[in-house]
Amino acid sequence: MFVMVDVFDTIRIEPSQLAVPTVQAIHSEIDQKYPNRVLMDVGLVVCRHGDCYKVSHGVCVAGDGGSHHDCAFRLVVFRPFVEEVCIGRILKSTADGIQVSLGFFEDIFIPTYWMLRPSEYEERTGLWVWTPQYDDDDDDNEGGDEEEQGDAGGAAQENNDEKTSSVAVKMEDTASTAADDIATNGDDNNNDDAIVVEDEGRYEMEIGSEIRFKVKSLNFTQVTNTAKGMQATTTTTAQLNAFPGTKLSRGGEDDAVEGGGPVRRRSSSVGLDETSKLPASMHIVASICEDGLGCTSWWASPDEEEGEQEAVENGDAAHKSAIKEDTISNGQ
Repeated sequence: MFVMVDVFDTIRIEPSQLAVPTVQAIHSEIDQKYPNRVLMDVGLVVCRHGDCYKVSHGVCVAGDGGSHHDCAFRLVVFRPFVEEVCIGRILKSTADGIQVSLGFFEDIFIPTYWMLRPSEYEERTGLWVWTPQYDDDDDDNEGGDEEEQGDAGGAAQENNDEKTSSVAVKMEDTASTAADDIATNGDDNNNDDAIVVEDEGRYEMEIGSEIRFKVKSLNFTQVTNTAKGMQATTTTTAQLNAFPGTKLSRGGEDDAVEGGGPVRRRSSSVGLDETSKLPASMHIVASICEDGLGCTSWWASPDEEEGEQEAVENGDAAHKSAIKEDTISNGQ
């Protein structure tokens, strides 16, 4: 996620800083110029790492007043690699996808085609909801067992059908009885049951929830003024075969590639109107379309959930005790 890069640049020292030691003045200028700045095709600069390991003699330019030094130094840069797994928090949810924040970087987007399947966006709540299906595996296992049983299995299946029909009749009777009870006693119990059934098997991606995602592409955009107007040039670093299950041509033959191909870079340019919103200098496209990805609370074990609950309770108890001590001290 964080890498160190070597940078060679000419640093100008202000005339007011000429009395300060040269290296100290250069470090001050670097700390003002580079942190929180996106370097094209490099990443987001976090801070300077160590001292400059190369500083040339200063050159004064006529009419400038400052001193110019050719310097070599290292910077700590935020630049996640493709297929890296990161943890952030959901910042915004729309019908197009989810925006994720790392605290210091917020231009991370999970589009609809990289969501866990099946997922859908609810207009009522404004949240994405994952509703996993667990019936397919059970049906496949039952089908395999029936093929191995043979004629004896066929007879058993007929008996099971008869039992199923009788059970269905009993369920219909139970449903009609329940309907009569609801009509007699009111809708309070019905509302509670409906809420339970609706929430069963639903996993909402709430705003502020911790989410685990995988980086799929890294985009750098540079906006320039040309004779034709403003142009945005984007350089994308991503898998050659980004979408699982698609086909990649190799030597004239089409082979199905599930895990994606090698990482490659490509550039594209597009014109911008005056009303167009300027794109982000650095933009990450992420995915949660795999097991283990998504909200971390979905995949937490019971022991981890109990530990988190205990930590929250202990924190609340400590907070209450601190308030009580403050109250006693103020009263005294």
